[in-house]
Amino acid sequence: MTTSSDDPTSVARPNGGADHPASTTDGAKTAVVTGASSGIGEAVARTLAAAGYHVVVGARRVDRITELATEIGGTGRQLDITDDESVARFVDGLGHVDVLVNNAGGAKGLDPVATADLDDWRWMWETNVLGTLRITKALLPALEASGDGLIVTITSTAALEVYDNGSGYTSAKHAEGVLHRTLRFELLGKPIRLTEICPGMVETDFSLVRFGGDKERADAVYSGMTPLRADDIAEVVGFVASRPPHVDLDQIIIRPRDQASSRRNVKTG
Repeated sequence: MTTSSDDPTSVARPNGGADHPASTTDGAKTAVVTGASSGIGEAVARTLAAAGYHVVVGARRVDRITELATEIGGTGRQLDITDDESVARFVDGLGHVDVLVNNAGGAKGLDPVATADLDDWRWMWETNVLGTLRITKALLPALEASGDGLIVTITSTAALEVYDNGSGYTSAKHAEGVLHRTLRFELLGKPIRLTEICPGMVETDFSLVRFGGDKERADAVYSGMTPLRADDIAEVVGFVASRPPHVDLDQIIIRPRDQASSRRNVKTG
């Protein structure tokens, strides 16, 4: 089945069925994964589906989430977390939700503060911070109603450190991390667990987006070292989701062996 971008709430189902709530009748838990059209989000969706979840994948690229949803037996819905109406359409009719994986995000540019591109900063803050806020707010009632909700927010080691020329991204990721950690306090006593996963260097299309499609420059970021793969992060998400309700893995930092911090790796010394 191929969904049309003219119908943002249309659902990709392996049997070609029509749109219906993502809650299941077979007892399967439902997980929502944002930014699921590629990279970490796609890998997380596949991992959770393999673990028995009905996975609702959201992203702007309808063709990709349609294909992914068909492959994993999930549901695909167009989602732009920077747009209030898109988030409202995405959430409408979802029904039961047990897990939310906040994965959508990204970086643009690598400029020093003195020459910072304000449009790039706005995009990074709108995507990484306000986007995470929008979808989390929208799904909190369903997550609480599940009786054992889980929010996994994939931030970055950039949420914990700073590095030259990265202030737009690191400031946005710091803010996203604070949003998530604040929720840990605000939801204390409610049946929702929260885990922040802070990856270091992961070879996805992250750098390709950051450098405006410059593949040579993006590839150079990972040359001469062995970065993490999207599956490495997805496996951690799967482990977190498999923990019993009384166990909360607050924060997990994961880097490749070749990286010691955001500013030091085997290439920089």
